[in-house]
Amino acid sequence: MKLTIIGCYSATPRALNNTTSQVLEINNHMFLIDCGEGTQVQLRKHKIKFNRIKHIFISHLHGDHFFGLVGLISTFRLLTREADLHVYGPKGIKEIVTLQMKLADSWTNYKLYFHELTSKESELIFEDDRVEVYTIPLNHRVYTNGYLFKEKEGERKLNIYAAEKANIDKSYFRKLKQGFDVLNEDGVLIKNELVTQAGVKPKSYAFCSDTTYKENIVPIIKNADVLYHESTFLEKHAHLASKTKHSTAKEAASIAKQANVGTLLLGHYSTRYDGLNTFKEEAQEVFDNVELSKDGKTFNF
Repeated sequence: MKLTIIGCYSATPRALNNTTSQVLEINNHMFLIDCGEGTQVQLRKHKIKFNRIKHIFISHLHGDHFFGLVGLISTFRLLTREADLHVYGPKGIKEIVTLQMKLADSWTNYKLYFHELTSKESELIFEDDRVEVYTIPLNHRVYTNGYLFKEKEGERKLNIYAAEKANIDKSYFRKLKQGFDVLNEDGVLIKNELVTQAGVKPKSYAFCSDTTYKENIVPIIKNADVLYHESTFLEKHAHLASKTKHSTAKEAASIAKQANVGTLLLGHYSTRYDGLNTFKEEAQEVFDNVELSKDGKTFNF
């Protein structure tokens, strides 16, 4: 599971600070999460292949999370993209994008699908044989979702010695890896767990965009390998967090601790601060394993 931080600051893009966008590579998928202004430039800078992005997840309709979307969709058109593109986001996102295309007479030459979200409960919005994606309802000034990306259980590891000892024909090895019990050559049913073991543990990544402190999300993200949680403010500005429906680094750490996640990744920093180390220090007062998002930084989990 590889995560590239395209941008991780709040409000407005600056010369050295980009607004929210991430690329998550998980089980052969490349997902774009949020698309702040300038995202496509940063994607080029970090050599992200445009044609691998087939699913874009937008958390909410504040500009620092989606103003780069129309430009990216337009660039895909200019590059004569052929692959379908799926966009997931709040109701209204289709109207915003298609109005721009309509007025510019610039309809895409590829199929563009919008999946508009309205539910205030967590729901499954994407699934294939490798990955599931669920919404994480958040509490911000407008309708907002985070997203939970979960790998599905992979194939089991076959103990060839045990399978041969159990007199199982090799033609059944594939079914054993898929988790099935099989008959051996003597007609005896062999339980799968006797000749296989669990494969690589599936990984999960929880992205929690702009939100006030919300304990309701804990059951949804329980035991996630990695949690990205916004941390716009330090404790000295906690009063601004509640006023603007954002979170502090320490509040993000509290959510991470309650959810028993593996790693907490902080981001969406206010540009009022000179450095980022204090964010990590305050979070570590509550939760030990804390990392700081930085524009252009790549994490391999």
